[in-house]
Amino acid sequence: MKGIILAGGLGSRLLPITRVTNKHLMPVYDQPMVYYPIRTLLTAGIDDILIVTGGEHAGDFLKLLGNGKHLGIRHLEYTYQEGEGGIADALRLAEDFCDGEKSCVILGDNIIEGSIAEAANAFRSQSTGAKVLLKQVEDPERFGVVRFTEDNPNGSIAEIIEKPQDPPSHFAVTGMYFYDADVFTMCNQLSPSERGELEITDVNNMYLKRGDLTHALLQGWWTDAGTFESLHRASMLVANSRTRSTKDESP
Repeated sequence: MKGIILAGGLGSRLLPITRVTNKHLMPVYDQPMVYYPIRTLLTAGIDDILIVTGGEHAGDFLKLLGNGKHLGIRHLEYTYQEGEGGIADALRLAEDFCDGEKSCVILGDNIIEGSIAEAANAFRSQSTGAKVLLKQVEDPERFGVVRFTEDNPNGSIAEIIEKPQDPPSHFAVTGMYFYDADVFTMCNQLSPSERGELEITDVNNMYLKRGDLTHALLQGWWTDAGTFESLHRASMLVANSRTRSTKDESP
């Protein structure tokens, strides 16, 4: 399975800091933000990785990561997204890299406490389709939100709604997705939304309509780091996790 980290965008919500760097290179506690999705992929057994980036500071990823060997990456590639066309637009750039294989896609500002290894293994055994990871959140209106057929997170997904004003549940689709090779055909069939972007929610709903979208509940905490508030929260969550780990390891 291939790994794709989407680390483009202009980071406008983190201005003025992002005038001088890509937001995914900013520190979350003691490491660059992009290290966290890399680690998420590696712990799921995915070490063939593409980073999709953009903007004026794209070359800084090469300075930081090089060929990725020092991080445990077996093979690392980069590609460049022009402008901000949305998640699905960025994902389209990975078609040649995936070369017909399944993929795990992670937004570069998504940071988790646990592991996606179980979900990755389940998707490896899934013959076709896609899998999304869900997490219960307090502010679902910021995300793609799931409506369940029977108001049960262990049941079936009826619909995914992008940033709803009246969320049908508190379960958000996290920025981690698993796809078969059909995802690129679907991305190329999309029309821009009212925001002028190609929405990944539309792709997920295509799989849902087709009948082969599965889901799993993410264990542990999860946060994005795309605003000053969430960046601070991410740093605090990581710091607290490190502190707990140190105490657990003490004799």
